[in-house]
Amino acid sequence: MSNVRNFQQKLRQGFAFPSWDRLLIYLCASFIVCWSVGPFLWQMSSSLQPDRELLSETPHFFPYPITLEHYVNIFAGKSFQRYIVNSAIVSITTTFICLLFGSIAAYALARLDIRGRFRILGFILGVSMFPQIAIVGPLYVLGSNIGWLDTYRVLIVIYLALGLPLVTWVLFGYFRSIPLTIDEAARIDGARSLTIFFRIILPMSLPAVVTTGMLCFIAAWNEFMFALAFTSDINHQTVPVGIAGFTGLHYVPWGDIAAASVVVTLPLVMMVLIFQQHIISGLTGGAVKE
Repeated sequence: MSNVRNFQQKLRQGFAFPSWDRLLIYLCASFIVCWSVGPFLWQMSSSLQPDRELLSETPHFFPYPITLEHYVNIFAGKSFQRYIVNSAIVSITTTFICLLFGSIAAYALARLDIRGRFRILGFILGVSMFPQIAIVGPLYVLGSNIGWLDTYRVLIVIYLALGLPLVTWVLFGYFRSIPLTIDEAARIDGARSLTIFFRIILPMSLPAVVTTGMLCFIAAWNEFMFALAFTSDINHQTVPVGIAGFTGLHYVPWGDIAAASVVVTLPLVMMVLIFQQHIISGLTGGAVKE
């Protein structure tokens, strides 16, 4: 009898409280997943429903009957593929240039003997703190004077100014976590700073580079205000501006907007799923200095 009681007591001590902890964790995780994925699933459902169902008094989560007319409308009637191409050109170019110059700047500030490095970092961070709405006017005047309105260049340069501080700060923290003995050993073998960076430090920092590149790409892909202010034709407008242009004066095509939202969100979801291991490593890799 005593053995049974001891076994029951061990069960209570060892499994009762952890099970409640796990249950609470699962409930919180389920709530976060539903909160994050729910709007996307609703948009996907709306994109597959005909207009009469979307405008009915009782909404339906599961589409019936299923229709693809909204996807046909955005590609055949609204040339949505042109907006996707524009966003891809701007976002990929911005991400590549941001990673190139931002990683070099972060490496120099983190691993080279530069006087006043933290003042430079503070200045970079301070510049990025300006509200975007406060600089739209001056940038518009500047872009008009140099003839850059309705071009890819104006968007890429502006997104570079917004993305470089983020890239520099994130990679600075990660580069600082890598032991300096690696650089010292490479210098003993005759390697120079750029050689050390491109052949040793950069391959070791791939998770952080992928994570930062994802953040920079998503920010450029989703940016709306500057794209709306500096472009006025379909040849250079990006996806957010194109979706905003679907709305008419007396009619809002909710189905077409939902279909366009699904089309532009799926690539981002796929990228996150493909690079999720690198993203997790990049977000946690610079937390502890070795």
